[in-house]
Amino acid sequence: MAGPLDGVRVLDLTSNFMGPYASLLLADMGADVCKIESREGDTTRNIGPCRHAGMGPIFLHLNRNKRSLVLNLKHPDGIGALKRMVETADVLLYSMRPHTMAKLGIAYEDVRKVNPRIIYCGAFGFGQNGPYASRPAYDDLIQAAVGMPVLQSRKEGPPSYVATAIADRVVGMATSNAVSMALYRREKTGVGQQVFVPMLETFSHFVLGDHLYGHTFVPPIGDWGYARMMNPDRRPYRTLDGYIGVNVYADHHWQRFFILSGHPEMAEDSRFNNIGGRTENIAYLYELLARVFETKTTAEWVKQLSEADIPIIEMNTPETLLDDPHMKAVGFFAEQDHPSEGRIRTLGIAQQWSESAPELRYPAPRLGEHSVQLLSEYGFSRNEIDAMLSSGGAHTLESPGLPQSE
Repeated sequence: MAGPLDGVRVLDLTSNFMGPYASLLLADMGADVCKIESREGDTTRNIGPCRHAGMGPIFLHLNRNKRSLVLNLKHPDGIGALKRMVETADVLLYSMRPHTMAKLGIAYEDVRKVNPRIIYCGAFGFGQNGPYASRPAYDDLIQAAVGMPVLQSRKEGPPSYVATAIADRVVGMATSNAVSMALYRREKTGVGQQVFVPMLETFSHFVLGDHLYGHTFVPPIGDWGYARMMNPDRRPYRTLDGYIGVNVYADHHWQRFFILSGHPEMAEDSRFNNIGGRTENIAYLYELLARVFETKTTAEWVKQLSEADIPIIEMNTPETLLDDPHMKAVGFFAEQDHPSEGRIRTLGIAQQWSESAPELRYPAPRLGEHSVQLLSEYGFSRNEIDAMLSSGGAHTLESPGLPQSE
């Protein structure tokens, strides 16, 4: 079945994590994403264990449902081909800095002259009105700039990064949302537009919604940082035989927990019977949770807390998540035969749609695998394609010197 973005043509000039995650979300929703790569390919192609060069696990998960076209944008034929493709595209998505796009002759002013309906979306480090505008940006840098390592340090000691590319993924998600909303507006007005999604500002909103806290008020009426989230005892709790995730949160959760734990008097204590009091005394409560949960097995706690309707779940590792009964029931993990990589495990599309349900259409592409096919679909004749391949403006999977996955 075609996804909700079926028929939307996306020219994807992004690489690494953030931009490809944005285009992945669009591709999963049915957009026809043309992944435009250099001769070297996306840098994530060679991260992690590979059966064949250029087809690493991170690349496989970030780039399914896309097709690969290799263009040399520093070659007249390559950049000329891209400019021609823009004429019939719906979206041009890029993650390089805007001044680089301008040097290539594909700034928004250039592109809208040939296609005023295009959604021209840039996802890069910093807003263009500030002193950081021309700086490069990566996930670690943005985490540091927003103060995420300091927030982590209140839990764990020295400042540290979150153990996933959280800024890239969050900003990638915001980018896919921005593109979708711009497409919706175009359907109403018939006119495209330029959209900037800067990492620093976008991720700042994500983090400071929780942690601006007392500095929300002018002058401040409290410290920055939501104390509950930064408490070192906010963590999975050790049981007699494993770990559990528990969120004793609402008033009725705590009242039931106090009874289960043998402290019914605490349910009436003004320090603990409302969220304001608990927030001020959260360190004590988290220490109590840690002591109590060590007294029984995981199975015992799952049974007792579930019966009391207190949110609880067994802690997984990435490996045990594969066998989680819920994930198996919803079919989130599946297996498929990749044309070059053999049997691989795929991650499901989490949303469920009553109509226009998205689906996995293409496995992640080999470098230049679809160059001829895509150029043809964008209106190039076979003679024009052959001329570009001969000149070095474009490359296919079989081009001499191109990294191969087989």
